[in-house]
Amino acid sequence: MIVYHEPSRTYTLHTKHTTYQLAVHPTGVVQHVYYGPRLRDCDLTGLLRYADRGFSPNPEEAGADRTFSLDTTPQEYSTCGVGDFRLPSIEFELPCGSRTADLRYARGEIRRGKYALEGLPAFYGGEEEWETLSLVLRDDAAQAEVELLYGVLEEYDLITRSVLVRNVGEGPVRLCRCASLCLDLPRSDLDMVTFNGAHLMERCPSRAPLRPGIQSAGSVRGASSHQHNPFVILCDREANEDYGLCYGAMLLYSGNFQAAVETGQFENARLVMGVNPYHFTWTLEPGGVFSAPEAALVCSEAGLGEMSRRFHRAIRDRLVRDHLRGRRKPVLVNNWEATYFDFDPEKLLAIAREAAALGVELFVLDDGWFGKRDDDNSGLGDWQVNTDKLPGGLEALAPTINGLGLSFGLWVEPEMVSEDSDLYRAHPDWALRVPGRAPARGRNQLVLDFSRREVRDHIYAQLHRVLSSAPVTYVKWDMNRSLSGVWSAALPPQRQGEVYHRCVLGVYEMLERLRTDFPEILVEGCCGGGGRFDGGMLYYTPQIWCSDNTDAMDRLRIQYGTSFCYPVCTMGAHVSVVPNEQNGRVTPLETRGIAAMSGAFGYELDLSKCTPEEKACICRQIETYKARWELLQLGDYYRLTDPFREGPYTAWAQVSPDRREALVSVVFGGARAVSPFRVLKLKGLDPGARYQVDGAGCWGGDALMHAGFPLPAVKGDYQAVQLHLTAVDDQLPPCNCVLIESGSINI
Repeated sequence: MIVYHEPSRTYTLHTKHTTYQLAVHPTGVVQHVYYGPRLRDCDLTGLLRYADRGFSPNPEEAGADRTFSLDTTPQEYSTCGVGDFRLPSIEFELPCGSRTADLRYARGEIRRGKYALEGLPAFYGGEEEWETLSLVLRDDAAQAEVELLYGVLEEYDLITRSVLVRNVGEGPVRLCRCASLCLDLPRSDLDMVTFNGAHLMERCPSRAPLRPGIQSAGSVRGASSHQHNPFVILCDREANEDYGLCYGAMLLYSGNFQAAVETGQFENARLVMGVNPYHFTWTLEPGGVFSAPEAALVCSEAGLGEMSRRFHRAIRDRLVRDHLRGRRKPVLVNNWEATYFDFDPEKLLAIAREAAALGVELFVLDDGWFGKRDDDNSGLGDWQVNTDKLPGGLEALAPTINGLGLSFGLWVEPEMVSEDSDLYRAHPDWALRVPGRAPARGRNQLVLDFSRREVRDHIYAQLHRVLSSAPVTYVKWDMNRSLSGVWSAALPPQRQGEVYHRCVLGVYEMLERLRTDFPEILVEGCCGGGGRFDGGMLYYTPQIWCSDNTDAMDRLRIQYGTSFCYPVCTMGAHVSVVPNEQNGRVTPLETRGIAAMSGAFGYELDLSKCTPEEKACICRQIETYKARWELLQLGDYYRLTDPFREGPYTAWAQVSPDRREALVSVVFGGARAVSPFRVLKLKGLDPGARYQVDGAGCWGGDALMHAGFPLPAVKGDYQAVQLHLTAVDDQLPPCNCVLIESGSINI
């Protein structure tokens, strides 16, 4: 719900549990007033206070009032070079050479439904679910309008933000910075949580108190990156899973981004989030519009856990577009770690036969099926089936796989090109490469210039022919290097700053075409694992390969960090062979299965080489997943321990929305002699219900949450257990209390 109050010139945005208020100052500056737990309709502008501060200049509209300064007032969208010395949200380059931006309120509008962003991912929903607030600000000197867009999805406690910049003048406008979100908070006694890492160890939480100056996370790699994720949290210093005020901010963008927080001189904090200004410029011709990617905000006063669950619900229901919504996704097996590039039809069919016998439902053919591709040094860009490896092509292989009772999937890497390829020999200028400089190679491959339509059309035509030639139901869309030498032969020198962003828009356009032409194909995103795990990709790919690291113990940390924003159903997770390829660790098959079930479940090993005991275990895992998929994929997620802290085990739970069922997973670390008795306190249950805990009898929900459940003793390293809880009645009966009074016993 959005309410405008004319006397105070305030706009108030209400969700189910939160309130966000902004105000239009008499000078035309749009001020941020409040964001936090839901309040009754009220004017909170009394929170805005003013004082004459030294070295904080006053705008012309303030006249002789020295108490109003852009340098000290909280703003909805900060400007540049005109008196605010804190983090800017926008920057123009004017014809005179000035790089200033100065915005004043022109008009506002409240309307039903959600605003639209052309060519960009965004949360969606019916007109009855959403309201939009549009505020148009104007910079007369730049001859530009900046439209601030706010979407309110009340039931999901979600507020979205975006920005449109329009050239309303007669000459070009050059944009050098355009953030999607600016959030000014009146306090700085907060922690900032970012999610950082590297290839094979993504999204590790890093928490630090805000300090004077600027703290930031971002990417200049052309993708959102393994190293940093476009999701950050600002929270109370004492906030934990269950307590404290938390703000979560997610950018729906898959390219270079920046999330920066500045602690100001008066103990306030400003978060600015959007496209990274590194090598970014955008020229707007008269009438042109630039759309900033969408950002999404969630506020929770009930700790980090509730913040995560609000994001999970909104992402599952109103961001991910999945033709399998409400249905179980197929259990898959991927041949990569089983065969790598060395395969023929019989090797593949041997794995497929075993997979079908064990209950697997989808066979995925990974790298090496196309072009001249016997290793990773050639073939990318030539998307034709290698009929030397696969006689008869996919037209022969896929129906044979189908005949075993399995659907068929395929790996592709459309954004890349090998120099040893027919495509590169014909069109070397289609790769990103700076003239006069030798290219930097990653995985011995270059990056195609997806800012160019002819490049996208050529690649898409090849993919379309392949996917039309066989009954393909799944595509894994990979990207295996960061961008360097970013220069396009199709743009003039003064517009090279547009290439990074245009490449991202090109990827989105390709994925949208794929979704339109093949609506029944499930697309899984991948970037060397989790190098592009962001809200932007989730709009086009309902799940993303969480990490190339498939070690179960490392995955506990990776999936834990990912869960702070992204729901379990979006995380591709597989059981792989041991010793693990990435770190050599040996973990029990049961443990690998339990870790992978907290994701889009599958296998990545040669099932034909498994022992009878291993096959029996795999059958049990698949049966469990199929029986409990709804709880695993759609249940409310509770982090019960932190795997980054030294402890005897890692535990998490998925609880059904009606709280009548739960699945608790526990993975132990290294074994030790004389291990103490362990008790695990659960979360999310109905305290008044009684739960059957597997074969361990009935327990009260309140007892399980406050007293805990006694964990079984285990022997051996890296053991795991799962506890399945089902409510057997709605309410616990009254206690048969024994009361002793004055020496007598009353029952």
